[in-house]
Amino acid sequence: MIGWEGSAILIGVGLIAGAFNVIAGGGSLLTLPVLIFLGLPPTVANGTNRVAILVQNVGAVSSFARHRVIDWRWIPRAGAPAVVGAVLGTWLAVRIGDDAFRRLLAGVIVLVAAWTLWDPLKHRPRPVEPMHGWGVGTAVAFFLIGVYGGFVQAGVGFIILAVATTRGLDLVRGNALKVLVVLMFTPLALLLFSLSDKVHWLAGTALAAGNLLGGLVGVHLSILKGHRWIRRVVLVTVLLFAIRLWVMP
Repeated sequence: MIGWEGSAILIGVGLIAGAFNVIAGGGSLLTLPVLIFLGLPPTVANGTNRVAILVQNVGAVSSFARHRVIDWRWIPRAGAPAVVGAVLGTWLAVRIGDDAFRRLLAGVIVLVAAWTLWDPLKHRPRPVEPMHGWGVGTAVAFFLIGVYGGFVQAGVGFIILAVATTRGLDLVRGNALKVLVVLMFTPLALLLFSLSDKVHWLAGTALAAGNLLGGLVGVHLSILKGHRWIRRVVLVTVLLFAIRLWVMP
């Protein structure tokens, strides 16, 4: 279904998505539609995308840990509820029909694009004492994040950052929390997709290679053209993808 030409395309798209993930997040808004356009059934594209997400977040967590930014108390308070939620979300994802998932993905892309245009993080509250007030409400929020992440993944980083900032984390620690939580639930989600024969490993490996390269060049792109320029280009692209997904036969 996807040969070496398709793999080369995925490496290129993965590079762009990896760079955008480093700069702002939302790379899956690019990679999921491209996987579908290359011929993968939408539910298989959803599972295949997790290979690249896993590889990228292993590297990101390692980097944040080296800089001593990760608070390991996040694991039981945010990561564990997200893992439980991801089981439910992935279970739903492997059972939904391809046409229904494709239409749903188009809607998700439009909503996430609107979210990023609004940029709610610019209205974030002042940081408070880290971990203050991380109770049942936080656990419920991350359970729901896990359900969404297990189901579709695209844009989950924006949601985690929004919750993190309301819990007193700055954007650096919010990003560290984001990659830690995603890394915790992605291996399980990938396993469940794989057991349901919803992973194309060649495509996933090519995408992961591109993501790794993109992460390395992300900072340089940000310096060269700036965050706003890159975000506008990606938003226009993903909105065109959403229209194409909606009208596909």
